Amino acid sequence: MDFCGLCNGTSFENRACPICLGVLVDQGKIYDYYDDYSPYMDIDLNKLADGDPQSSHKPECTHLFVCEVCGTQQELKVVYTK
Repeated sequence: MDFCGLCNGTSFENRACPICLGVLVDQGKIYDYYDDYSPYMDIDLNKLADGDPQSSHKPECTHLFVCEVCGTQQELKVVYTK
């Protein structure tokens, strides 16, 4: 079964901010920010509402990353691990 390593705590993403080169910190799945109940919904159901008609067929999870220095926000795709 494929899964998101960031969501399950088995991996860590260390990315640099494109603006100031500060550290981008993972804030969790972007789907968790849709509304009050979305963190409790099935991720495949949330993918149907993300605006990408193919996202439910892709083995990836979109996470929100925020720069510790300048506050820049970026949505980044994380590929599932096996």
